Amino acid sequence: MTSEIVRNTNTLNDVPSGERVHIGFFGIRNAGKSSVVNAVTNQELALVSDVRGTTTDPVLKAMELLPIGPVVIIDTPGIDDEGELGQLRVERTRQVLRQTDVAVLVADGTLGLQPADRELLALFEERHIPYIVAFNKNDLLSPDVDAVSSASRTLPETARALKVSAKTGEGILVLKDLLGELAGQKKEKFILKDLVEPGDFVVLVIPIDASAPKGRIILPQQQVLRELLDLRCNAVCVQASDLKDTLDRLCGSPATKPALVVTDSQAFKSVMKDTPEDIPVTSFSILFARYKGDLEQQVLGAAAIKALKPGDRVLISEGCTHHRQCQDIGTVKLPGWLEHYAGFPPEVDFTQGGQFPEDLTPYTLIIHCGGCMLNEAEMKARLRIAREAGVPMTNYGVALAEFNGTLSRALRPFPAYATLLND
Repeated sequence: MTSEIVRNTNTLNDVPSGERVHIGFFGIRNAGKSSVVNAVTNQELALVSDVRGTTTDPVLKAMELLPIGPVVIIDTPGIDDEGELGQLRVERTRQVLRQTDVAVLVADGTLGLQPADRELLALFEERHIPYIVAFNKNDLLSPDVDAVSSASRTLPETARALKVSAKTGEGILVLKDLLGELAGQKKEKFILKDLVEPGDFVVLVIPIDASAPKGRIILPQQQVLRELLDLRCNAVCVQASDLKDTLDRLCGSPATKPALVVTDSQAFKSVMKDTPEDIPVTSFSILFARYKGDLEQQVLGAAAIKALKPGDRVLISEGCTHHRQCQDIGTVKLPGWLEHYAGFPPEVDFTQGGQFPEDLTPYTLIIHCGGCMLNEAEMKARLRIAREAGVPMTNYGVALAEFNGTLSRALRPFPAYATLLND
């Protein structure tokens, strides 16, 4: 079986997966992870069998789960899988940790905590992932046997632990309440709430070209537009060729003068030219670099573009798995712009979707997309991996602004980050 993560597609009415709480279920083989997943979700989400290692790849399902709301449930293979293929499955399980907001360690209550369970607990602690330990199979324990309590005493003081039975349903409602409590600790974030006030006019520059999906706009544009409407702002959507005329009309009155212009990064040059200096300008990609990750790290990472030398290897990474087109930004346009800026053809590798190497030693620079299809945990994990490896990492929008000589102006809406260019 392929080692690709199995994903369940969303309908148009679904909350984007990148905005959902990701709950991962982990443990050794035959601890009953899939049975607990099915009990928590109240549906046959995962394949269940007495055969060890039935779950061979992480399975992701977007759904609604009370009392939390929109979530992504992740069922993972046993962390103690064996053999060459087993090791690949273990690696996939470890990768899932990068996108996990809340973890559930499903331990076999008849065995107590095993060494592999403790390894997982150490990873949760190391990566600051909130977690619950669910001792499953409590229906198989004699009333006078309390191996679960004994195992619980060896857990960190902050750990949440409880007895459950996927077979009888014992403890499942308590487990769901605990999941809701931990998920509720996730801080609500906004894309541009601090940049505008209710009633402001904000112009969104949205090019409609060969790469624009028919009948819709891309996710970052949708999310920015929705947030502006929620904030009671006046959003004006235009193509780059119509921007100057639109601004002339809006700037005719102080009441309608735009508080901000947000553009697709590829239109930076013309947008900067057509926008008066006293109107702040940035890009969707830069907004998402701040919203999903660490804008400071990615602004500092842009400095590595200037320092590239022949023979240096660059990783261009995208969080989505869209169909590549003839003028694809990641595989075609970015390498071309990078070559024009650097003065030589760069050596470039590409990754998509869940693919992101743990070993970054071959690379001098990473250029990553805005991460709209990734959740915050995954995006920050990738930034952490780059930071720990000492490899500069920047963002599509930040890189394009650097290529066009417009980065300083694109960061003006964020004074704390704009000063980094002068340090």
